[in-house]
Amino acid sequence: MGTLSIKTAHKQHQTLTPRLQHAVRLLQLSSLDFAQEVQAVLDKNPFLDVAEDDEAGLASTGPAQTMPDPAANMEGFESPPSLASEDQAMSSSTGDSDAPPEMGDEQAGPADDLDRDSWQLTGSSSKVSGDGETSIIDLMADHASLRQHLHTQLNVMHLSERELLIAGVIVESIDDDGYLRDNLDDLRAICDIDPPPDMSEMLQALQHVQTLEPAGIGARNVAETLLIQLNQQPSHPGHGLARQIVEHHMERLVRHDVCGLAREMGCTVHEIESACNCIRRLDPRPGWRLGSTVVQYITPDVIVRKFRGEWTVSLSSSIVPRVRLNQMYADLFQRHRNGKHTELAAHLQEARWTIRNVEQRFATILQVSEAIVRRQKNFLEYGALAMRPMALKEIAEEIGLHESTVSRVTNNKYMSTPVGVFELKYFFSRAMVTATGGTCSATAIRGVIQTMIDEEAPCSPLSDAEIARRLARQGLNVARRTVTKYRQAMRIAPVEHRRRVA
Repeated sequence: MGTLSIKTAHKQHQTLTPRLQHAVRLLQLSSLDFAQEVQAVLDKNPFLDVAEDDEAGLASTGPAQTMPDPAANMEGFESPPSLASEDQAMSSSTGDSDAPPEMGDEQAGPADDLDRDSWQLTGSSSKVSGDGETSIIDLMADHASLRQHLHTQLNVMHLSERELLIAGVIVESIDDDGYLRDNLDDLRAICDIDPPPDMSEMLQALQHVQTLEPAGIGARNVAETLLIQLNQQPSHPGHGLARQIVEHHMERLVRHDVCGLAREMGCTVHEIESACNCIRRLDPRPGWRLGSTVVQYITPDVIVRKFRGEWTVSLSSSIVPRVRLNQMYADLFQRHRNGKHTELAAHLQEARWTIRNVEQRFATILQVSEAIVRRQKNFLEYGALAMRPMALKEIAEEIGLHESTVSRVTNNKYMSTPVGVFELKYFFSRAMVTATGGTCSATAIRGVIQTMIDEEAPCSPLSDAEIARRLARQGLNVARRTVTKYRQAMRIAPVEHRRRVA
């Protein structure tokens, strides 16, 4: 019978320190998320400050450690510079800065010039006029929401109080696309009026709402919003046929079955195509014209330019946080440090880690971007057709990093080039063997497919099978399903939706 025993054994294994785990997490964040992370640390850490630009003319509060200039050359970066060297660099760079002129030193000019420029001279966004203040914010354009815009139009219509209330309930039920998704019976139940409205009053109120701008608002489906827009447009020879198509043949219209529509409606193909072109000019989502949707623009992390015949890579100054260690606070803490100040000691350590992680992050991004540009010069010169196949392992071996690190760097990081803004992952693609034994990248094949579709005849577009055959004649053996996958990735419609009548 076995017995229980306790044994000790020596075993080695690798673990990530908390500092390294934090650095890895920061490395894979996007620029927006990273800026929010740094700002959160700035808000709670007393040893961190935002470094002011020298151009602002503001003297720093004592010696401080700052982020290096993002435009500076960071080649060969292996480890963050020491605090002492950065203190010296900071003191030398801020020693010659000039203080901004005081308000009393400004010379008085004409009255109209003073009124026009007073907000600039005071550094404030408001100017005093008499006993009150008019802010610059008050002079900005007010972007009304869709429902506010519709209520404004209802208030100037000659409607009774009862009709205005019912129409207001309908307006509040319209979604951001401009459609009324709720049933009129359900809206009747929430109308707080006595007596409750009947269906005829609801339909009459809906007609009032559908006459508002933008045209097509308040429709219950796509066909209805298209009909409303057609009815509000000036009469056109193709409008009658377009109305019939929208009312009775929406399924064929969605499939772009021009020949089927011509047979079923007894018209020529050219007449059907003219009516379809009229329908395409309509807006299927009228509510989008007046919305509060905020468009998120991409801010590139690195910028690639051609300077004296060579491609150069630099960090974008708009994404590098100007964060610094307040050395005065750090020195005071070191002189009066004791065992009771453990929380402040943790804050000081976190501040130093944050600065080192910020430097390491942007140095790594710059190294990876420079390696990508060195290998993809032909893409920058000639476009997507010249993209060469490249794997993460190649970049990792060149700059001495692990593949997982390169993968984190290229995720959600963007490069601005003369030919467009691309995610760093865009430059990596697997190699595909050609008929001659060479290799070609998937990005180049997508570029060839895009060129073929751009040059196709509108009356006889190329099918995926025909594109695959043409690629094979060029030495690129690509399956038809692969062509379909690439076409869908480029958001190109299938052949039947691209067909147009000459």
